[in-house]
Amino acid sequence: MGGSVRTQTLTALLCLGLCRGPWDQVQAGYLPKPSIRADPSPNVTSGTPVTIWCQASLQADVYYLYKERVSEPMSMEISQDSSNKASFSLGFMSPHNAGRYQCQYHSKNGWSQRSDLLPLVVTGVYNPPSLSAIPGPVVSSGGNVSLSCSSQYPWQTFRLLKEGGADAPRPLELKFPREKRQALFPVGPVSISHGGTYRCYVSPASYPYAWSLPSDPLHLQVTGAYREPTLPAQLGSLVQPGDNLTLQCHSEAGFDIFALMKDEGLTPPVCLDGQPSPNFSLGCVTPSHGGQYRCYGGHNLSSTWSVPSAPLDILITSLYRKPSLLAQPGPSVSWGESVTLQCRSEIWLDTFYLSKEGSPAPPQHIRLQDTTAPYQANFNMSPVTSDHEGTYRCYASSSTSPYLLSHPSDPLELLVSGVSRKPSLLTQQSPVVTPGQRLTLQCRSDVGYDRFALYKEAAHDLPQHLSLQPQAGLSGADFPLGPVSSSHGGRYTCYGGHNLSSEWSAPSDPLDILVTGQLSYTPSLSVQPGPTVASGENVTLLCQSWSSVNTFFLSKEGAADPPLRLRSKYRAGHYQAKFSMSPVTSAQGGTYRCYGSYSNFPYLLSHPSDALELLVSGEGS
Repeated sequence: MGGSVRTQTLTALLCLGLCRGPWDQVQAGYLPKPSIRADPSPNVTSGTPVTIWCQASLQADVYYLYKERVSEPMSMEISQDSSNKASFSLGFMSPHNAGRYQCQYHSKNGWSQRSDLLPLVVTGVYNPPSLSAIPGPVVSSGGNVSLSCSSQYPWQTFRLLKEGGADAPRPLELKFPREKRQALFPVGPVSISHGGTYRCYVSPASYPYAWSLPSDPLHLQVTGAYREPTLPAQLGSLVQPGDNLTLQCHSEAGFDIFALMKDEGLTPPVCLDGQPSPNFSLGCVTPSHGGQYRCYGGHNLSSTWSVPSAPLDILITSLYRKPSLLAQPGPSVSWGESVTLQCRSEIWLDTFYLSKEGSPAPPQHIRLQDTTAPYQANFNMSPVTSDHEGTYRCYASSSTSPYLLSHPSDPLELLVSGVSRKPSLLTQQSPVVTPGQRLTLQCRSDVGYDRFALYKEAAHDLPQHLSLQPQAGLSGADFPLGPVSSSHGGRYTCYGGHNLSSEWSAPSDPLDILVTGQLSYTPSLSVQPGPTVASGENVTLLCQSWSSVNTFFLSKEGAADPPLRLRSKYRAGHYQAKFSMSPVTSAQGGTYRCYGSYSNFPYLLSHPSDALELLVSGEGS
């Protein structure tokens, strides 16, 4: 074919008066290089017809097509119109005509440079390899994973491609000696952009552009892209065989799809399968449902998922003989004393769980280090408060199957006596405070306590103790906390006691101190039907934000009561909460502001919204 083409080319050039020398001089052109493309694609399956287009930027007389490592053009086209392009039909593709191509044109001003090289790949020539992920196809953002391409035959070149059109990266390529049957492509640290569908190919040294059939697709899922959802259990974490179990993935991030994963030891699951509903019905419970679950949120058409929810352990009960539960020194204990609940099994079981009836907290558990008889775990409670009072049951299991539990023990009711009446904790200002404001908390009681303690949840610098003499049948203590900063936000309780006793009263009802201006955004506040309404009408105050918000607070100016709070809902591109006053009364008239907060920092609020004055006319106004 090369000699015939050269003869035709030289004849055409002589007719046009264009021939100026041998081919090595012709190829040194100086006009702008043309562009080159393949139709339908530069990657085609074997047997597909392909046309190569050469597009010039100037009016050209003749176009030439070259194949890499062939000195003479393999084809020539004489321009027939003014479109400045020519097509070269390669027919049905085979390994023989796979390779890299260039084109060139000639005009009255001389020769152009050659185009960029166009790799023309023929796939489907050989049997496909297999593609897997090590350690697995689900990887956390920032983690590392390797994609393994392997074949039963030896190859020299392995290639990894990611689907995704124009945004897909170039193929990763690894070359080995002929006896190599596997290639590892390390990926990481993983980012959101790495999520997607991958395939790999193999090819021999003799035909580097003749590729195998593609491997089956591998979907790489990247977690940690969005804020985590929560995963509560509808029936609690202790379930019996035969129960109908539903797990619900809660989120306020506006996810389109949700996925549920069950851990199997240290082995990651095969994949994440998304579904539009956050409700996962696991049906009738069997022992196989026992395990640790997490849920994820994501968006359609994406391979990236949220941070996983906190794990939820599903414990299947009623599989072994029940243990016994007793209290030492007894089930009736005084406030401030110690008690130990002993759970004992007659059969060899080394892990014990203690559950309190009605408590949302997961069961406490103890694993025995000494597995000789007696098989017993001691759950110590010291000092005892009114919170410990209630009905308990215990369970036993084996550490080899920690999610499969025994029948529950008989119930044990723990009674706490001598609990003094709780005091009250209040502040003369609103519990919504601003940085720099002076804050004093007051602990008050109608019981003649002569000492008080103030506690802040999860704080290390409290309690504060203050001794006072009761006056006129009323005792109390003031706790000045100084100029407010973000560290003052939190939940507080106070206790009363007597100097001659080590016991404290029951805790006061908690008081939440909320510090404003700690988050960068400012929500908006509006009212429906309007700021002026008649007594008895239905009124809704709408607080909303374009920024992510977990909870909205509505505060009334001058009110000592805690602000109203509602979980936010994501609608129409923003977060919102509707505070209803139905029917509204004249007492609800006043000036309102709203704030937002995150679940990670529930006591730190945003800047306040603009003030909204609600005027209520009618009876009593």
